[in-house]
Amino acid sequence: MEADFDFDRYDRVRPIRWTGDALELLDQRKLPFAVEYVHCGDVRAVAEAIANLTVRGAPAIGIAAAWGAVLAARDVEASNGREALERLEPALATLNAARPTAVNLAWALARMRRALLDAGDAWRVALDREANAIATEDLAANRRMGALGAAMIEPGSRVLTHCNTGSLATAGFGTALGVIRAGVAQGRIDKVYAGETRPWLQGARLTVWELQQDGIVPTLIADSAAAHLMRTGAVQWVIVGADRICANGDTANKIGTYQLAIAARHHGVKFMVAAPSSTVDLETPSGDAIHIEEREATEMFHLGGVRTAANDIEAWNPVFDVTPHGLIDVIVTERGVIEHPDEAAMRAAFA
Repeated sequence: MEADFDFDRYDRVRPIRWTGDALELLDQRKLPFAVEYVHCGDVRAVAEAIANLTVRGAPAIGIAAAWGAVLAARDVEASNGREALERLEPALATLNAARPTAVNLAWALARMRRALLDAGDAWRVALDREANAIATEDLAANRRMGALGAAMIEPGSRVLTHCNTGSLATAGFGTALGVIRAGVAQGRIDKVYAGETRPWLQGARLTVWELQQDGIVPTLIADSAAAHLMRTGAVQWVIVGADRICANGDTANKIGTYQLAIAARHHGVKFMVAAPSSTVDLETPSGDAIHIEEREATEMFHLGGVRTAANDIEAWNPVFDVTPHGLIDVIVTERGVIEHPDEAAMRAAFA
């Protein structure tokens, strides 16, 4: 499917820049008030940037990790790829441990390992080439995905999205936000609502800002307003991304996605998951087997650096939740569209 619009008009943000000597990451902790790039000159800096959310979003994390492996190779002397891989394993393990839930991180590092195993004495060239391929393929996949997902949406629809799934979370264009970009460009989407996404406010800080760069004017809502918004009939689709899609179609995504899926089903609102095929993990049978990352409880106590919670209390801060496949109407990847996903449909598409 070829898109009938100008991609560049709706794809102006790049969170990851490889200079040839270092990795530069758009610091998403400072958006929307400061557009600054963090210079990463070694693998530990990349791992730290992944862990502290300087870079975030499953595809972007994988791309950053791939370039982190290239940086780690600067300190390795080896006569062939297999020898280099053995010496790089501690650095790859450091990168892999930075964020445990997003499957793209392990997927990208596995690709880098395979590139080394297949390389001889030109293993450094092979490593650079593979990192670049991961980024290039992600952008192409997102554009394809956007066109496929937008084709599912009736003209004149209004949509709600959660967290940030745009260029900031990928190599460019985005996953769920790519579908929205394509839908707006084609006149299929008339209105975009963005949930604020506590506690890091990725919707309020990132999604709204990113859409503004493309001339799209979104409406921000509190996360707790979503069910009421659906009840009014104001939205026809909820469109979200994914950090891991299991063999049965269960999907791990930013905390708060599950409750949106429940509300959508109750109100007859369609629910779409848009994610690259690299997010599909057929080795994980269902969402029950997904390790859900938890972050510091202290993130719950502050907003914009100002404490908002009482002192001497406890907090629970899971980063993701799991949406059962029965609540998902359609999964869109660059490989195609899966309606009413279940294990048979997932394995037919990805086995």
